[in-house]
Amino acid sequence: MKLLVRSVQIVDKKSPFNGQIKDLLIEDGIIKEIGENLSAGSAEIIEAGKMYVSAGWLDMRVASRDPGFEHKEDLKSVRQAAAHGGFTEIVLLPNSQPVVHSKDTLNYIRQSGTDELVKLHVAGSVSRKAEGVDFTEMIDLHEAGAIAFTDGEHPVQNADLFLKTILYLQPMNALLMNRPEERQLTLYSQMHEGVTSTLIGMKGMPSLAEEMMLTRDLKLLEYALEKSMYKTDVPALHVSLVSAAESVELIREAKKKGLPVSCDIAAHQLAFHDTDLISFDTNLKVNPPFRSVADSDAIKTGLADGTIDAIVSDHSPHDEESKNVEFDHADFGITGLETVFSLAIMHSGLSVEDIVEKLTAAPRRILRLPESSIKEGIKANLTFFEPETEWDFSKSYSKSKNTPFLGKALTGKVRGVINNGKQEWYK
Repeated sequence: MKLLVRSVQIVDKKSPFNGQIKDLLIEDGIIKEIGENLSAGSAEIIEAGKMYVSAGWLDMRVASRDPGFEHKEDLKSVRQAAAHGGFTEIVLLPNSQPVVHSKDTLNYIRQSGTDELVKLHVAGSVSRKAEGVDFTEMIDLHEAGAIAFTDGEHPVQNADLFLKTILYLQPMNALLMNRPEERQLTLYSQMHEGVTSTLIGMKGMPSLAEEMMLTRDLKLLEYALEKSMYKTDVPALHVSLVSAAESVELIREAKKKGLPVSCDIAAHQLAFHDTDLISFDTNLKVNPPFRSVADSDAIKTGLADGTIDAIVSDHSPHDEESKNVEFDHADFGITGLETVFSLAIMHSGLSVEDIVEKLTAAPRRILRLPESSIKEGIKANLTFFEPETEWDFSKSYSKSKNTPFLGKALTGKVRGVINNGKQEWYK
C-alpha cells in the first residue's frame, strides 16, 4: 500500500503536527512522511477536503457474541461494524458461549485475523462462566494475551472475589474492569426508577444500586492497595458504564484521593433520558438505563473535567426475537459501534480534540497499550472523519439492528480507517 492523503487536518495532542493541515504519505503500512505538497509518485491519492485524521480509535466495551451466538454477531461482522464506526481496535467482553475463561476460547478469538484492519483485544473473565463463584486461571489468561479481566455483562457481586482479584492482578500489572450494579436492588427492573417508571407502571432501577456497588468497589480498591506491596501509576480498577450523578462524584473524589481508578460512559447515554421510554421502544432498553436530565448533565460535566476518561459503544447485538417483544420481555442492549462518534459530537458538548482523546489516548493508557500517534516512521493506525458532516444512518454493518438511531440523520461522519497495512474508505 502506497497512499498520499492531501491536506488533512491532524487531531493528535501527542503529535508535533496537532491542529495543522498536512499531507500524509503512507507506504507499506508506515507513515513515511508528513509535510506540504508532497510528491505522490506512484501513490494512490486521497483528497481530504473537510477530513480530519487522528490515531485509530479504540472501543473498550464490545460484545461480539462469537463463539456461541453467531446469529447475533460474529467476529467478521463485528469488525465490519467497528471499521464503519471509525474503530481500528476493540475490546471484546468474555460473555460468549463458552465464556472466555480458558486459553482455548481466548486463542480462538485472538487468532481469528490478527492482521485484519480491526484488531481484536479480548478480556478474560474473572470467574468461571462469569458466574461470580470460582476464579479463572488469570495468570494463564494474562500470559495468553487477555487485555484485562471482567465478568463483562455480569457485575462482580461477591466482595471477597472482587478484593482477591484486585490483589491477584497487582503483580501482573493487569486491569480489573467492573460495572457497578447491586442486583438485589434491580431484580426484575426494566428502566430507571423515577417519575416516568411510576407513570408507565415499570419497576425501576434506582441509581442507588449503582452508587452502593461503586462505593463498595472503591473502598475495596483502597483497602487492597494498602495491603499490597505493588504500586501503580495506571488504573488498577476501571469502572464501566457510569450512569448516575452520584457515581460521577464518587469517582471524582476517588481520583482526588489518588486512587488508581478510571471510568467510561456509553455514548448512547448522552442521547436519551428516562422520559424517552414512555414510547416503550425496546431499542431504548439498556442497562444501565437512561436516567434523569440531572444525571445526564453530571455525565457531561464529568466528561469535560476529566473525571470520565473514555467513551465506549457498549455494543450489545440482539436478534429480532430478543427485541421485537413486549418491553418487559426484551433483552437489554443497543448496537453502538457505528454511532459513537456522532453521538459524542452531537450530545457531549466536548471539542473534537477532547472526544478524540477519549477514543484514543485514554483507552490505550488504561489498557497498558503503547501510545499511537501521528508521527513519521511509525505504524499507520489512523481514523479519518468529518465532524460537521451530516449523514443518514441508513445501513448497519452489524448482523443485529437493535439501535434507535437506524434511519436517523446524524452529524459526524467517519470517512476511513487504516491499520495493519489495510485501508477502507466510506462515502
